[in-house]
Amino acid sequence: MRRRTSILAAALCLIALWGPQDVCGESQAPSGELLFQTRCASCHDGAPDARAPAPEVLRQRSPTAILEVLANGSMRVQGASLNGAERRAVAEYLGGAAIAGDSTGAAVGRCDAASKFKLNSGPAWNGWGATLANTRLQSAVNAQLTAAQLSHLELKWAFGFPDASSAWAQPTVAGGWVFVGSQNGTVYALDAKSGCIHWYFSADGGVRTAISVGVGEGGGAVYFGDTGAKAYALDASSGRLLWKTKVEEHPLARITGAPALYKDRLYVPMSSYEESQGARPEYGCCTFRGSLSALDAKTGKVVWRTYMIADEPRPRGTSSAGVTLYGPAGASIWSAPTIDAKRGRIYVGTGNTYVGAAAAASDAVVALKLSGKIEWIKQLFPKDVFISGCRAHSDNANCADQSGPDYDFGNSPILAELAHGRSAIVIGQKSGYGWALDPDKRGEVLWRYHAGAGGALGGIEWGSAVDAERAYFAVSDIFSPAPGGLHAVNLRSGERAWYAPPPAPKCSAGQRCSAAQAAAISVIPGVVFSGSNDGTLRAYSTLDGAILWEVDTDHEFQTLNGVPARGASMLGPGPVIAGPMLYVPSGYGAFGGRPGNVLLAYGLAADAAK
Repeated sequence: MRRRTSILAAALCLIALWGPQDVCGESQAPSGELLFQTRCASCHDGAPDARAPAPEVLRQRSPTAILEVLANGSMRVQGASLNGAERRAVAEYLGGAAIAGDSTGAAVGRCDAASKFKLNSGPAWNGWGATLANTRLQSAVNAQLTAAQLSHLELKWAFGFPDASSAWAQPTVAGGWVFVGSQNGTVYALDAKSGCIHWYFSADGGVRTAISVGVGEGGGAVYFGDTGAKAYALDASSGRLLWKTKVEEHPLARITGAPALYKDRLYVPMSSYEESQGARPEYGCCTFRGSLSALDAKTGKVVWRTYMIADEPRPRGTSSAGVTLYGPAGASIWSAPTIDAKRGRIYVGTGNTYVGAAAAASDAVVALKLSGKIEWIKQLFPKDVFISGCRAHSDNANCADQSGPDYDFGNSPILAELAHGRSAIVIGQKSGYGWALDPDKRGEVLWRYHAGAGGALGGIEWGSAVDAERAYFAVSDIFSPAPGGLHAVNLRSGERAWYAPPPAPKCSAGQRCSAAQAAAISVIPGVVFSGSNDGTLRAYSTLDGAILWEVDTDHEFQTLNGVPARGASMLGPGPVIAGPMLYVPSGYGAFGGRPGNVLLAYGLAADAAK
């Protein structure tokens, strides 16, 4: 397997698919020229038969345009192997000009005095779903915000992410601090009230995971993953690195789902870029398998790793370019794991198979014991074999078994409590269906609800929510004639309680302006919050779906840290409510969204807060 991985990495370099530090060369210098020569020049060599643009072609672009390509464009895989400072250095070297401001975005807006983080002080929203059950429900005690107060919300502060076209990480609130990652790999600890910067840390790759906060030696520790498949633990008070672990060695592996912290273990899900690269005939598709790993929270040591596909990839043929193909592969875990303390289990949602026959654990909810052993698998779409880009390569052997339709689970499983001690696992799927499964009967289907048309960027994308009575599903269907919509479903029966059709978009007309509701949603008593592709955050009544409040974020903001920033599409992370404050990222420059780079904090006006 090691030899196969090294061959794969070398091939990626030669065809301009990959330029990571541990494959195409190593450089510790922050010089853009040296980084380009050691990581990029072997591909961008100007040869007549080269697939990659020559340096003189690249130099016709601006530094900001090159940064965008490294973040969201055709070079996003290579960009993921560079930290924020390195990406900026390469862009400035090729673009021939300096980019204003520093790459950390922390030169301005620092807190006046140092303070110590206190873990259990104040309301919290910890990790992806507020609790380990991933309900995305904030209790009345922690919310301190009611439906009647929504009209009194006003913008308290805005924070800009430098060198970013997506505000792609959801914030975590704990101890009166906000912890949030960024596309260029900078992680921030901000004051929850003022937004001032307590500290910042530069990770090796981009950080799109939510952050989990727990007990540490100095009072608290924060945990997250990056796009280079590394997990981190930092001291919550200072940002000092406690440990860093490369969880998966596959060169295209990345962490998108928030790691879940439970007792002395950090449970880390693994996804990959391979699905976006596998259609190329020069690529030996495919060798990545989704996995869940348990790390010792104190040391970062990997205690166990469980692959969603048990069999290792083996040769399965040859591509049209003469490259050896491999399989089985796929079943990435894109979202945060869910902890079931009562039953001693972890639940994960998986993605599609990449090649060959669909794996039993693809497009499924998988229940694992805390030891890592798979207890049961409930597959909810049986024949989903998909690689993005294959529709444009119909004569490509890499695409021979492609049947789609890309019905991943981007949602985290929700552990919902029903009456009489019963529970249900509620989860939305890109098929457009919402599901409720019985955790005590090996995932037996309790009900199925049809919410949207579904598809590669359709159906229910990043996060559903529940309260005591209902499940809530927001629909993307971003490229359909009628995208968007919010559904409320009876939690016990699966019957529709109400449906709120998508409002008319507030942004200017265009392909990337729509009412699609792909972003994760959040609930407080009486209110469901849902952001949309038009850049508007709306609050709906849980009673009947009426819109109680809305705010248009599709414009520029003056930020406390001096970074030029604007809001735009909301496609991934959802709003976070803690105390009387609401925090929401705005801007997502990929997958049909429009670019933006701001974190917004809303609170009650002074007269309403009294």
